[in-house]
Amino acid sequence: MFTNILIALDGSEVSQRALIEAVDQARIWNAKLQAVYIAATIVVDSLSMDPTFRMNNTFEMERILEKEGEAVLESAKKYCAEKGIILITHMKYGDAGREIMSLAEQEKFDLIVIGSHGKSDLDRLLIGSVSSFVVTHNNVTTMVVR
Repeated sequence: MFTNILIALDGSEVSQRALIEAVDQARIWNAKLQAVYIAATIVVDSLSMDPTFRMNNTFEMERILEKEGEAVLESAKKYCAEKGIILITHMKYGDAGREIMSLAEQEKFDLIVIGSHGKSDLDRLLIGSVSSFVVTHNNVTTMVVR
């Protein structure tokens, strides 16, 4: 039924559980598995209304998010390799929900696996629920893991 699965990762405990489920689904369906980490640069840009603050700190914040993303994706690759699954990874920048949907359309995924919420309640307050956005605004079967 599923041949191309996307797992959205953010480094949270919930996204780790989603990864485990995505690996299980990939094994069951003998499907290709790809992962995405989105460095949410829109949130970084909205942290301060002071343009001087943004000019001096946005690049640093983006680098921190990029390094975190690289570590999350590398850890996921290792986990998948231990389970006999090859994981293709993507690093994206911008709004998480929109980037997930754009990649899903580009790569023709037939299943998206995503955690029910991000790393903190502040994430939910600032950007809303990415999983809700993805479920509501796309036509791809989406599994939300709690």
